[in-house]
Amino acid sequence: MDDRMTTPWGELALSRFPEDPRDRLRAWDASDEYLLGHLAGERVPLSGTVVVVGDRWGALVTALAAHRPVQITDSCLAQEATRANLARAGAEPGAVGLLTTQDPPPERIDVLLVRVPKSLALLEDQLLRLAPAVHAGTVVVGTGMVKEIHTSTLQLFERILGPTRTSLAAKKARLIFCTPDPELERPASPWPYVYTLPDDIGPAAGGTVVNHAGVFCADRLDIGTRFFLRHLPGARGGRVVDLGCGNGVVGTAVALADPAAEVLFVDESFQAVASAEATYKANGVPGHAEFRVGDGLAGVPSGSVDLVLNNPPFHSHQATTDATAWRMFTGARRTLRPGGELWVVGNRHLGYHVKLRRLFGNCRLVAGDRKFVVLKAVKR
Repeated sequence: MDDRMTTPWGELALSRFPEDPRDRLRAWDASDEYLLGHLAGERVPLSGTVVVVGDRWGALVTALAAHRPVQITDSCLAQEATRANLARAGAEPGAVGLLTTQDPPPERIDVLLVRVPKSLALLEDQLLRLAPAVHAGTVVVGTGMVKEIHTSTLQLFERILGPTRTSLAAKKARLIFCTPDPELERPASPWPYVYTLPDDIGPAAGGTVVNHAGVFCADRLDIGTRFFLRHLPGARGGRVVDLGCGNGVVGTAVALADPAAEVLFVDESFQAVASAEATYKANGVPGHAEFRVGDGLAGVPSGSVDLVLNNPPFHSHQATTDATAWRMFTGARRTLRPGGELWVVGNRHLGYHVKLRRLFGNCRLVAGDRKFVVLKAVKR
């Protein structure tokens, strides 16, 4: 597969993170190319503060590195990919400012480039956070594939920043042009969103969930997690990992049921880990917990964990893939002590039992219904 993107400033060798030679997914798409072509073709001035939001693997800021842009991302994997791509391109160290969605944004923005995220909520949250730094002369351009840009996407730009229109489609990609209106009355941010858990889900029943924008199922408990919460293992103490923790409700439920447990909450999303920490604190949980933004269980010592709880994602942006689940399972096997257990919830049709048997040599069905299964694998 060709891993080189042609830009108006030359060719760039780009990769996703973690790098995998078997990965058939590229680190950029036609919407990145369309945006860069527009900036060069229209000679958009890039001498001021350039902010790039949602750059998926760093393609945009790597191409624009000479203009010292600031990247804002929710993904630590995207940040790692950006560092690697910048180094590969020979960019000057520090040429690109790397911020997370939880960091304060720049105070003034002269060019705002937005790679439209899958989550409309995350787009809303980020536009509301950035709007005070946008002025009448700010150039605002969004980009995405046609299937990612909806009427609701354009309405958000219009409601938060100002009049908005779209380009013609090219290679199934589209641009969004927005003219900032400093006089616009913006709505108050609804994020983070707080709700109360139902009464039929075990130790966390009636508890509080805090969700920052962009976290899966932000306004209610998703049915897979609800099923998992009803079938969690009993109290056993030790080191427990809520892997891919999202809003942290699973790890919080374990901590509520077992104050002797030491719970590590891990996710690649800065928004998710902030949500998990807020959820944990909102429920007044006793005991010790750690919150870590990271690439799965990377950095967790081998043989140091007693229990891993996991509801793995099966999408990477718009692509369906089991690569993340496989990496989570292999990470769990490495970090579990002998006799330690991995508990997984997933859609029945995904066939996780096959992977777990291949990896652990065993897999037991704990519970199942028409849609979901809870599976247990033990490290021998």
